[in-house]
Amino acid sequence: MKDVDIHAAIRLLKKEVPRWKTPIVGLYSRDPFLVLVSCVLSLRTKDATTEEASKRLFALAKTPQAMLALPRRGIEKAIYPVSFYRNKAEHIHAICADILGRFGGKVPDTIEDLLTLKGVGRKTANLTVTLGFRKPGICVDTHVHRISNRWGYIKTKTPEESEMALRAKLPKQYWIIYNDLLVAYGQNLCVPVSPWCSRCRLTPYCAKKGVTTSR
Repeated sequence: MKDVDIHAAIRLLKKEVPRWKTPIVGLYSRDPFLVLVSCVLSLRTKDATTEEASKRLFALAKTPQAMLALPRRGIEKAIYPVSFYRNKAEHIHAICADILGRFGGKVPDTIEDLLTLKGVGRKTANLTVTLGFRKPGICVDTHVHRISNRWGYIKTKTPEESEMALRAKLPKQYWIIYNDLLVAYGQNLCVPVSPWCSRCRLTPYCAKKGVTTSR
């Protein structure tokens, strides 16, 4: 993809994506704590499972104080069957304790501080910053990594390399929305195996790197 084409690609994505369901974490945008916790739950877990687990958990508690007051077994029961649910319950407790003890009861608004929380990696930190605080960041998950490379816009081997490459190349005006657009597209059309290229309006901008079969 040529640099000038990213603007056209984003315009098309904005038109296409609204017909699909909003990714689960996007449902809690503007509340940093809910974004943070739902993102922790979403790691290596399907969206539908994350959505139901988030609803059950947030029906019990929506603040660090209330969440920390829940017994860990109660959190485990609420979030099951997300992957690694026992570890995630432990991480959520630790995150809440840190928010209350080290950050005055408020979710930190920088990637550097968020990365000090247990179980929080760059994907979760970036998503919390962008969705929770509307501050610039680039959240790179499997969809963003795959599609950005499939287009030929970047050439990287890992999501972390993709984040750094996108920070250097992607116009800053698209940083906050990039993840939401590509996740929805990656879940519904530009899937990992045999993507729906015949239905994709972004074909003129896509180098189809790594695509061996398509529909």
